[in-house]
Amino acid sequence: MTGFGAPAPAPAKSQSPSDVDGPRFTPCPTNRLLLVLHVAVAMVQFFVLPLFLLPLDIAWALILLPLALFNNPLWSLIHETVHGTFDSHPVQNRAAGRVLAVCYGAPWRILRTGHLLHHRFNRSPLERPEIYNPGETRWPIAAGKYYFQLFVGLYLTQILSPIAFFLPLRTMRWARRRFVAPDSYNGYAATTLLRPRCVREVRIDGAAILAVLCLSAFAYGAHLWMLGLVLLTRGVCISFLDYIYHYASRTDDTASAYNLSLPAAAQKMLLNFNLHAIHHRHPQAPWHQLPALFENNGDRFSGTYVHFALRQMRGPVPRTYRDASWT
Repeated sequence: MTGFGAPAPAPAKSQSPSDVDGPRFTPCPTNRLLLVLHVAVAMVQFFVLPLFLLPLDIAWALILLPLALFNNPLWSLIHETVHGTFDSHPVQNRAAGRVLAVCYGAPWRILRTGHLLHHRFNRSPLERPEIYNPGETRWPIAAGKYYFQLFVGLYLTQILSPIAFFLPLRTMRWARRRFVAPDSYNGYAATTLLRPRCVREVRIDGAAILAVLCLSAFAYGAHLWMLGLVLLTRGVCISFLDYIYHYASRTDDTASAYNLSLPAAAQKMLLNFNLHAIHHRHPQAPWHQLPALFENNGDRFSGTYVHFALRQMRGPVPRTYRDASWT
C-alpha cells in the first residue's frame, strides 16, 4: 500500500516488522509451490496464450477471465516476501520476491519500500488517502483524485515509477531536493530508494519487466488489446481492493485496520490477507498462522469483505469524520 505524502509532521515511532515482540514464526512450506503457480499463470497470460492457444481458437481468450482471480493472491504472496516471511533465508526470500514482482509488473524494491512505509505511517497525516480538508479542497477535486487512485491510480503509480530510475542518479537526487518535501511520504521513500544499490536493483528489475512486456506485446500481435486488458484488469483489482482494510478507520494509530470475513476458500486464496488487523499487530507472522492468532486473540470481524469494498464508493471523507459513522 502506498500513500499520497503531503508534507506533515512524522507520527510517533511505530513498530517495524522486525521490532514486534512475540514468538518466532515459520514460513509456510507451500510458498514455493505458490511461487511456481503464479509464475505459471504469468507465463500463460504473457506468452502461452498468444503463441500457442490463440492460433488454435480465439475462444481461448476466455481463459483470461479465471486467471484474473490470481491478481490479488499474487500481491499477497509478494507481501510475504516484503515482510521476510516467504522463506527463512533472506537471499531466497528476496529472489522470490523479485521474480514475483516481475510477474506483477513493478520492481520488488519499490513495492517493499512502499509497503513498509505503509506500516510505519498507516493512518497518520502522511497516509490517509481518502481524507480531505473541506476548508482547503473542494469535494469535486478531492473526489477526482480519490476515485482515480481507487480504480487504477495505485497500480499505475507502481508500474510507471521505475521509469524515473533510468535517469542519472545525480538527476534523481536533484529532483528529490527540488520537488519532494523531505518529511513527506514520497520524501521518505526517495531517501530509501535513491541509494545506489537500490537504484541498481530497480533498474535491473525494471528492464526485466520491460523486456517481458515488449516480448508479450510482440507475441500478441494483432491481439495486443488482450495484453492491455490483462494489465487494466490487474490495475483495477489491485487498486480497488488495496485500501478496503483502512478506509475511514481510526486515525493516528499505525495498527488501525479491519478484519473482514470471507468464505474459507476465498480467504485461503488471498493467503488470509483479510485478517488485516491481525497482520498489522503481527507483521512478522506468515500468512498460514494468522487464523490461529485471530482465534487466540479473540478478534472479531468488522464486517464482510464485499461490504467494505463497496463502502469505498462513498468517496473522500472529510477530515472531521467520526470513525463509527462510516462503518
